[in-house]
Amino acid sequence: MRENFQPTVYLLASRRNGTLYIGVTSNLLQRIHQHREGTFGGFTRKHTVHRLVWFEQHATMEHAIIREKRLKKWERAWKLNLFEKDNPTWRDLAEDFGFPPLGEM
Repeated sequence: MRENFQPTVYLLASRRNGTLYIGVTSNLLQRIHQHREGTFGGFTRKHTVHRLVWFEQHATMEHAIIREKRLKKWERAWKLNLFEKDNPTWRDLAEDFGFPPLGEM
């Protein structure tokens, strides 16, 4: 059961220049699936925020939670700079893990 445990901070977008969401999880693939299926309700389901544009893995859940809380306080421009240097086209990184494409942005 612990084999999938990997504390991760992640950033989702609804589309290019759209709504952003920052979250933390111990199992990124499971969480992405939950967001896409709408089983992880709330903000991401309401605003259709499902595109994984950035993630960062941590050694402990405590470190991941601290990072998530800090990022949530950042200005939008800082968040964009964080992931656009490595993902300038806002490509859905979940496809690298075998998730189907979400369609056009």
